[in-house]
Amino acid sequence: MKNKNRLEQIAVFGSAFNPPTLGHLSVIKRLSHFDQVLLVPSRVHVWGKAMINFDKRCDWVTTFISDASLANLSLCSNERELGKKGPITTWALLNQLQNQYPNAILTFVIGPDNFLNFGKFHKFTEIMERWNILVCPETIHVRSTDIRNRVIKGYDITLFTTPSLVTKLVKEDFL
Repeated sequence: MKNKNRLEQIAVFGSAFNPPTLGHLSVIKRLSHFDQVLLVPSRVHVWGKAMINFDKRCDWVTTFISDASLANLSLCSNERELGKKGPITTWALLNQLQNQYPNAILTFVIGPDNFLNFGKFHKFTEIMERWNILVCPETIHVRSTDIRNRVIKGYDITLFTTPSLVTKLVKEDFL
C-alpha cells in the first residue's frame, strides 16, 4: 500500500536517444527505486548536434521502453510543446515538469560526460538548488554514433540496442 503522504520520486533522464542504446538501458536499470523514470528525447540539441527527426526518436524510445519491460518507464515528449524555435534548456524542462507534477520530487539524471559540462547549462546553480542531480555512468559503453554507422554499413547491431530496435532501425533513417 502506498503512503499517501509520501512524495512521488521521479527521475528525469534526457538524451538525444539518437537512437537509444544498451548504454542508456544500463543507466535506466539502476533507476528502479524511482516511482517514475521519464525518458526525455531532446527536440533540438543545445550545442547544435544534428539529430534524427524528433517524432522518429520518440517512436524509437517507445519501442525501447517496450523492450526494457520496466514498469516505471515512460516517454516524456514535453519538449515538443515547450518551444518550436531552438533548443529547450534543462531549466525550462524541469520547471515545466515540476508544474506538471507539483507534488513530486524530481531528480535530473545526467551522465558524467555532461556533468563535466554542467557549468555551461542555463541556470545550472538554480537547477542544483531546486532539484536533485544524479550522476549515473553507463555500465555498457555504446554510443548512438556506433549504431548509426553500423546500420549505414549494413553491420549487425544486436549488441548495441534492444531487439525490437535492431529490426526497426534502417539505413534510410540515417542518410
